[in-house]
Formats: sequence, structure tokens, C-alpha cells
Amino acid sequence: MTTLGVLGGSGVYDIAGLENPTWRRVASPFGETSDEFLFGTLDGLQIVFVPRHGRGHRHSPSSINYRANIDALKRSGVTDLLSVSACGSLREDLPPGYFVVVDQFVDRTIARQSSFFGEGLVAHVSMAHPTCDRLANLTHQCAVEASVPVSLGGTYLAMEGPQFSSLAESRIYRSWGCDVIGMTNMPEAKLAREAEMCFLTVAMVTDFDCWHPDHAHVQVADVIRVLNDNAENARRLIRLLAPRLRDERPASCPHGCDRALDAALITTPCARDRDLLGRLDAVAGRILRS
Repeated sequence: MTTLGVLGGSGVYDIAGLENPTWRRVASPFGETSDEFLFGTLDGLQIVFVPRHGRGHRHSPSSINYRANIDALKRSGVTDLLSVSACGSLREDLPPGYFVVVDQFVDRTIARQSSFFGEGLVAHVSMAHPTCDRLANLTHQCAVEASVPVSLGGTYLAMEGPQFSSLAESRIYRSWGCDVIGMTNMPEAKLAREAEMCFLTVAMVTDFDCWHPDHAHVQVADVIRVLNDNAENARRLIRLLAPRLRDERPASCPHGCDRALDAALITTPCARDRDLLGRLDAVAGRILRS
């Protein structure tokens, strides 16, 4: 059974139209989540929504407890995880209002816990293909149907923040071939992979990064207008995606997202830390019980 988790970024703090909506806290051994989670159904699909910055936007990108959020989503039965995230554009042909269905990441974050594993239970999970092609293709189709300008495929540069890039940094990231830049999708993508979820980022462009000659002339009102428009388009996209996911999920992910830990654990069973094993009962329970 499919349950869709939605990580809402700047401007997306809830999902309108949910049936039987309920906010409740989900406990995690990795600490406090960003906020209560919003549970409900949309066109017959179970939805769990997380305002990653908290309602009222209380958490900065560096202070979000990413591990608690992903672990609690796994405990809530989430199988497919969609991250909708505001971002800056590093390309002239990706203007404000554009959506990018991301398929690659460059991680430049430095101050975050990026793995559930560690001393006492070491695991190395492949990140060669960090997003789910099945989820990407369905989402792209829905964006096209919703008449949202969208690009299928793109590289998201994750920076630490909370400050924005310097001009020199922005130019370097463009030279690397990155398409958009944001502050939250790492370590989310890495943790979702470890939790064996099908993961996808939809990056919603709010403005051009500082490389662009018109960047200095952007007004706050313009950014807020684009944020609001993007948030409404994201809600339309999720409404179209819900019945597709309800009806089209295979028994096993054809891209192996739900089996990411099959060859990842390195520590021998006799050397594994019992306390860490207990904390990983949700994230890695499938492989640890096998």
C-alpha cells in the first residue's frame, strides 16, 4: 500500500483538500521532528505532510532535525517521499516559476547529521541515482497536465546556508553544470535512501541566484508573489499525483529504492552496537530482521 510523504518547503506549510486532516506528533529516537505531521487522505491516497521549517517557519536549514523527520515518516508508513522545495536558478532558461524534477545532487553542506548509521553499525548506501525514476516520470506527467512549466532532470546544489551564495560561489556552481541551488535537500535525499523510500525532489524556482545581472533588482514582493504561485502549483501537482500513486505502485520498486540496504551493511552482526540497532528499528528493520 502506498503512503505519500510530502516535505513542504518555504511557502508550502500545509496541503489543502485533505480528507480527515489531523495534526499529530510522531516520536523518533533521533529527537524532535520539525513540527507535528499532518495526516489525511487525498483521492484515496494516504498522505503524511511535514512542514520542514515548522509552522511559522521557525527552523533554519541548518537547525532542522532531518534524521528525526525521515525516521518519523518511515514510522508513519511512508513509502514514497516527495520534497517540494524553493530554490534559486543557476540557468537563464529556468526562470522564476519553473519547476525542476531533480535527479542529481551536489552536497556542499557541512554542519548536519547525514546518516542514520555510524560507529557500531557502519553502512555505505549507493547515491549514484538518488531519486526514483518511477516517481519522477509520474510527477513530470502531472506537472505537464497542470500546465506548470517543468524540466525533467536537473542537478540540485545543496549549500549550508543560511546565508546565500557569494558571486564567486554562484559562478563556480554554474561552471559545474548545476541547475538549481537550495539549502534543504541534503541530507534529506541521503536519509531517504537509507530508509529505503522512493524519493523525489521538485525544486520550485523563486528567483535567479546572484550570478544573474538582474538579481540585485529583485524586490521582496516579487519573490513572495512567486512563492505563493509556486505553492499553489505544488498543491495542484500533488492533487493530480495522488490517484496515480494510489493506482500505479508496483509490488517492489523497479529501481530498487526499497532495497537500498541489501548490500550496504558492513559491520558484522556480532560487532553491532545494540543501542544503535534499537534506534534503527524503523529505518533498517527490514534488513536487520532478515
